[in-house]
Amino acid sequence: MRLKGEHALVTGANRGIGAAIARALAAEGADVSLLVRDAAGAEPVAAELRATGVRAGIVTADVTDRAALLRACAAAAEARGPVTLLVNNAGTVQTVPFLKVDDAEFARMYAVHLMAPVHAAQAVLPAMLERGGGAIVNVASIAGLVGAPYVAAYVAAKHAMVGLTRALAVEFQAKGIRVNAVCPGYTDTALVSDAMTRIVKKTGRSEAEAMALILADAGQTRLVTPEEVAEAVVRLCDPTSSANGTALPLLGAEAGAGPSARGGRERP
Repeated sequence: MRLKGEHALVTGANRGIGAAIARALAAEGADVSLLVRDAAGAEPVAAELRATGVRAGIVTADVTDRAALLRACAAAAEARGPVTLLVNNAGTVQTVPFLKVDDAEFARMYAVHLMAPVHAAQAVLPAMLERGGGAIVNVASIAGLVGAPYVAAYVAAKHAMVGLTRALAVEFQAKGIRVNAVCPGYTDTALVSDAMTRIVKKTGRSEAEAMALILADAGQTRLVTPEEVAEAVVRLCDPTSSANGTALPLLGAEAGAGPSARGGRERP
């Protein structure tokens, strides 16, 4: 129980990677707050965690609404004590050719992937500083380390998230607070399933062919699982870890070349 006595707040924790992270943190003894837009959608995950004896609850906010996000973080702290582990997981992506991307799309990507983590960190850091320790993990993407076509706004925002991670790691390392990022490649989530559906619709390829195209484009031989991402997050949250300022690529155990060897062809 590496995280006994910790209180983890996970954004976007109702499904996929976020739900897997919540389960993994709870399995290591942490109390968990699920920060989501729709409480009803997160209730099955919260109920599952409570059934194991974990103190788990739901707080609601659109992460792009600063005031609502701050209220949700405060509500989580009031219900389960100061947040000692923050996982910024909420995210979204839209495939758009660069010449058709408007300012609103860039603003939307930055609001979700940069400013929401900024505001969440600002909400929980005072208590971490008072405690003398804590950990923040940002769920970025391999697209936060390399280029990718048709998702310029997403790539730019995820690079900004990685930059934020490194900046905060340096600023707060002397205070006992570690800040890291995980950077998964294509992961077995609804986002990838939706991308595959679009490829099938636009190209007439079969689902198997579409999946092969997605994986080859990212230099992967299989999808990363949400549980693999969750395991990496737990390792970075472990109080005994010395990792700080890390941006950890996750491409699956059987993945091919590393992100620096694939010519900027990765997609989220």
